[in-house]
Amino acid sequence: MKIKVINPNTTESMTEKIGAAARGVAAQGTTIVATSPAMGPVSIEGHYDEAVSVLGLLEEIRTGEADGCDGYVIACFGDPGLLAAREIARGPVLGIAEAAMHAASMIAAGFTIVTTLERTRGIARQLVEAYGMARLCRNIRATDLAVLDLEREGSAARITIVEECRRALKEDHADAIVLGCAGMADLSAEIAREIGAPVVEGVTAAVKLVEALVGLGLQTSKIGELAFPLPKAYRGAVRGFAPGGA
Repeated sequence: MKIKVINPNTTESMTEKIGAAARGVAAQGTTIVATSPAMGPVSIEGHYDEAVSVLGLLEEIRTGEADGCDGYVIACFGDPGLLAAREIARGPVLGIAEAAMHAASMIAAGFTIVTTLERTRGIARQLVEAYGMARLCRNIRATDLAVLDLEREGSAARITIVEECRRALKEDHADAIVLGCAGMADLSAEIAREIGAPVVEGVTAAVKLVEALVGLGLQTSKIGELAFPLPKAYRGAVRGFAPGGA
C-alpha cells in the first residue's frame, strides 16, 4: 500500500516532520510518500493562503495518481481542496481535520480543538459544522502561535500548547484534545502524557483511516458529485490543469 501525505505548504522542514509522524504509525508494508508542492505559501494561515495552496496540492494528487498511490492525506487542518482532490483521485483522500475530529468522537464525549492563530478559528468552526461535529466540539482555542513558530528552534510553542490544552480540560470540560495544525504532528504523545488525557493529531489519524479504507477495498465514489471532472478547456496559467486532456 502506498499513501501520499501532502503538506500543502512549501516548508520542507514541516513536511519532513509530518512524514516522520506518518511513518511512525504506518503498518508494515505501507509506504509513506511525504511531499509538499513546488508552488504555494510557506504556511497556511487564512482563506487566501488556502485558496492559493490548492493548485499545488492538486498537482501532487495528479502526480500521485500517475505513480500508483492508493490513498492520500491532506496535511493541513483547514483541509484545503479536499473535495476537488477527491474528484481526481481514485483512492480515498482524507483531510487531517476531518480524520482527527472523527477519531476524537469515537473516544470522547466532547473535545476541544487547540490551534494556532486566532484568525484560523473561523476556518476550524466551519469544518466542525461541515463534519457534523458541533455537538461534540466544546471549544476552539487559538494559541496565537504562527505556524512557523512550530518550526523555530528554541521556540516556546510546545509550552504554550500544553498550557492551552490544560485550560481546555478544566474550563471547557473537554475529554480529549484535537491538535489543530499539521505542524503539531510530533507533539501528541508528549502532550497526552503531560495532561493525562487523549490527544488526537490528524496526520497520524488520517494515515490509519486511509489504511483501513484501502484495506477494505474502498475507493472514492465516481458516481455523482465526486465523479471525475468534466473534460473542458482551461485558459491562461491554469491551462495545464484542464481535466480529460482538454
